[in-house]
Amino acid sequence: MNIIIVGGGKVGMTLAAQLNGENHEITLIDTDAKHVDAAVNSMDIQGIVGNGTSYRTQLDAGIENADLLIAVTDTDETSLLSCLIAKKAGDCHTIARVRDPEHYNEIEFIKEELGLSMAINPEIAAAANIYNLIQVPSALDVDSFAKGRVNLLRLEIPHGSVLDGMHLSEIERVAKIQLLVCIVESEGDIIIPNGDTVLRAGDRISVILPISELRSVLNKIGIRARPIKNVMIAGGGNISYYLAKMLVKSGIEVKILELSHQRCEELSVLVPEALIINGDASDQQLLMEEGLMGTDALVSLTSIDEENILLSLYANKVSAAKCITKISKIAFEEVVRELPIGAVICPKTITAQMISSYVRSMQNSMGSNVETMYKMMDGRVEALEFKVSENAKGDFLGVPLSNLNLKPDILICSIIRGKKITIPRGRDIIKGGDTVIVVTTKTGLNDLSDIFA
Repeated sequence: MNIIIVGGGKVGMTLAAQLNGENHEITLIDTDAKHVDAAVNSMDIQGIVGNGTSYRTQLDAGIENADLLIAVTDTDETSLLSCLIAKKAGDCHTIARVRDPEHYNEIEFIKEELGLSMAINPEIAAAANIYNLIQVPSALDVDSFAKGRVNLLRLEIPHGSVLDGMHLSEIERVAKIQLLVCIVESEGDIIIPNGDTVLRAGDRISVILPISELRSVLNKIGIRARPIKNVMIAGGGNISYYLAKMLVKSGIEVKILELSHQRCEELSVLVPEALIINGDASDQQLLMEEGLMGTDALVSLTSIDEENILLSLYANKVSAAKCITKISKIAFEEVVRELPIGAVICPKTITAQMISSYVRSMQNSMGSNVETMYKMMDGRVEALEFKVSENAKGDFLGVPLSNLNLKPDILICSIIRGKKITIPRGRDIIKGGDTVIVVTTKTGLNDLSDIFA
């Protein structure tokens, strides 16, 4: 596809790298020549120094032949105007990052008037991601497929677990646990496992597991699955606001620590069900006075990455709270991956991933059948949801999985047929109308047939 990206900030650069890696033709527009030069020198893409709201600049970037324009500039107004001009000039699909809550609350009207294909609010997306983690308190990450009916959970094997030293082929027979391990992350290595793979304490595994069986299975593994009833949020920004609204709606007690008195007054009106505390979340005495020791979860959402990291490190040391840590600087993710700060959330990465997933699904009309796509482990693993059409034809349909030859480093995790969700075994087959979930360390898969040798 021919894609134009307006905005060469962290999200724009991340998108350019991801989409260029999937063999799309990328042109980056930015007013800062340094951003454009850095992108062109590090990637095989084209760059235009100019304003994305300029019709002439878009023409120079090839808008008349573009399939998609993605606007991720510093301001909503610039992004939305860039999309409007692109729609008029090239009649292509358009995606805008929209951060202002007032703009986003009116997004349906804006989308219709501007002809937007998609609008993304990074703060809402991050809040939804955190909410999912709180709903499954033992997970480091949660990705949902088939409209929430199937979940891929990322867990860490604790010391003393029955899984420590066990071959995957032995889990069901020896441990009496029905569990499909899709990904193993061990000492920095990523493995798409087979029956001979041996699990160790400290390994991080991604598993397909029905939510109804979650508590029972995790208890057998040795992972504490105590439900979260109260949450302390450090920082009162927009992510905190959206998250608090989601949590109180679910009956979870919420306490927000915010340094700005004015913002505290605003939050007390916006989320009257939450307890708003005016104070410095980095003050250890305040944390103790406000009940950190009895808190089920601490979510560090201040505007300073270093403060969020230190807060979660402290909470992990002195309490049993589940920690969730926001990191804004993408470069920090690799540095903090091994620190005991719980789940790490990066709004910029989430935004880039959602847009990449939409781009992949856009190719449905071009022969692809990807419904949902997640990039995991810093982009080293993809989890994809394929929809098989009712009248599909293929040599792999109706054939037992044990008789099919999958490419290396690919695993079929789940087959959904109607209301039935199947964790596949060798005798299972794929039929027309099925939804198939696949994980792989290969990138750029567009069609289910691509997974077979």
